Amino acid sequence: MPITLPESLPAYDILSSEGVMVMSPGRAAMQDIRPLRIGLLNLMPKKIQTENQFARLIGATPLQIDFQLIRMTEHQTRNTAAEHMAEFYRPFQEVKHEKFDGLIITGAPIEHLPFEQVTYWDELREVFDWTQTNVHSTFGVCWGGMAMIHHFHGVAKHALDAKAFGCFRHRNLNPTSPYLRGFSDDFVIPVSRWTEMNEGEICAKPGLKTLLGSDEVGPCLVEDAPHRALYIFNHFEYDNDTLKQEYDRDVAAGTPINVPCNYYPGDDPSKQPLNRWRSHAHLLYGNWINEIYQTTYYDMEKIGS
Repeated sequence: MPITLPESLPAYDILSSEGVMVMSPGRAAMQDIRPLRIGLLNLMPKKIQTENQFARLIGATPLQIDFQLIRMTEHQTRNTAAEHMAEFYRPFQEVKHEKFDGLIITGAPIEHLPFEQVTYWDELREVFDWTQTNVHSTFGVCWGGMAMIHHFHGVAKHALDAKAFGCFRHRNLNPTSPYLRGFSDDFVIPVSRWTEMNEGEICAKPGLKTLLGSDEVGPCLVEDAPHRALYIFNHFEYDNDTLKQEYDRDVAAGTPINVPCNYYPGDDPSKQPLNRWRSHAHLLYGNWINEIYQTTYYDMEKIGS
């Protein structure tokens, strides 16, 4: 079954050309089923790129998805056209009385700031609390996951001496988890961050369970069953060239940056990087959508009850 997107959203044509099943809202309304309502709270500066990445993953499942784009109410983006934001996004204050089967909270390039110094931190804390009454399952990604686990459990983020940047090997720490159905024991995930969470501090908090981890870059995927949430600190959603874009940007700006490790063939930036995480990306988000489908209420008003 398809993901429902406005026909004028850039992701509609992009995903259609890739073979992802997409459907207009008008056509979806003619079907006598209830689609899963999934929101994307997009905190990334490149909004359209991020929309495409997550829509590609959740649109690959055999279920119809009603995809809703959400932004922080007062924060204004400088990297995406105002017309795009006005047409496709709604501010959180406008949607907070609605219910969602799932919500993805993206990362944001503000790792250097303490959480409390982020300009929209108060509203984001309101979002986190709102998920407990209005969202069936929440997926916090990178900085979004770190912020959410900090809010609910007080887990601190720690600055790294050097940026964790590249494709790092990870281990499946909980093969029986429904979120890891079909996962290999060992695989790579793109990583791009200046901070980390400490596994010992996570394990010390009741209700938290680390599902994926790396000897090199620490915990990756954490389940928070009491809050119906997953937190992932790395980037399964990245495109083939996302790390390349970040590397080229820093090189062009004269910013000190290492070649992303284990990414380019032979660690040679002149060569085309290969995607070695796509299948596990689809597995993880497909498993998440399936768990939502199996456990959410048909009557959406019961969500959060």
